[in-house]
Amino acid sequence: MNDPFLMRDDPVLMGIVNVTPDSFSDGGLYLAAEAAIAHGRKLVSEGAHILDIGGESTRPGAEPVTVEEEMRRVVPVIEGLRGCGAFLSIDTRHSVVMKAALAAGVDMVNDISALTHDPDSMVLVAGAGCYVCLMHMKGDPRTMQDAPFYGDVFDEVYGYLQARIDACKAAGIRMDRIIVDPGIGFGKNLEHNLILLNRFEDFKSLGVPLMLAASRKRFIDAVCGGVGPVQRLAGSLAAAVAGWEQGARIFRVHDVAETHQALMVYRAVQGASLTK
Repeated sequence: MNDPFLMRDDPVLMGIVNVTPDSFSDGGLYLAAEAAIAHGRKLVSEGAHILDIGGESTRPGAEPVTVEEEMRRVVPVIEGLRGCGAFLSIDTRHSVVMKAALAAGVDMVNDISALTHDPDSMVLVAGAGCYVCLMHMKGDPRTMQDAPFYGDVFDEVYGYLQARIDACKAAGIRMDRIIVDPGIGFGKNLEHNLILLNRFEDFKSLGVPLMLAASRKRFIDAVCGGVGPVQRLAGSLAAAVAGWEQGARIFRVHDVAETHQALMVYRAVQGASLTK
């Protein structure tokens, strides 16, 4: 299996596998392990380089679940997807779940708290030598959308991510194992999200790969009006293309085949313009 993070000049697609009853877009569809495994394999057939497997919904207002329940949901899915042809990622903020997932075969930890929620997470990830994605979130999933406020949203998010990179380096995590995600929709209103998307390229100076996770998110409805989660494909593709133009190289998406096609066409147009 090729390391997707070595594909520096090509988009890396992370397919979402929500093993939850209450995720904002597809909660309950893949709660059964067999359904989640089949969905993951389908995403790989559509071009996913990574599968991000999560057992706790982090939608706005979501209530936490026990780590025991989270592990019960995700470990069988991880075991069922080993050898599927994609890197496996665990979407969790709990070190106990990270440890079980790493033992079951994941290659990456995707933590919405950037390894701050659980004091044992940093040491665990450093010792494992795995990849880690550090995301910015203001507050927690239950409260993050309760009137979020920033003096300067870009400066605050950038400073936070820089501080988390520095903390990871100090703990012994290699720079070439770190990815960052500015956290579209996590403690941000529409204006905040649009500013971060508009200035996404400025995050490149952090010196690590940038992940964009805008798929089906609520800001698309805020822009367009009356658009439910499963009707947000066009907006998601627009965000992905804009993200690619701004330096995003990893795309966490529900719709892998469509995102792959949109980015391929856009890149072909870019390439043609360079040959004039």
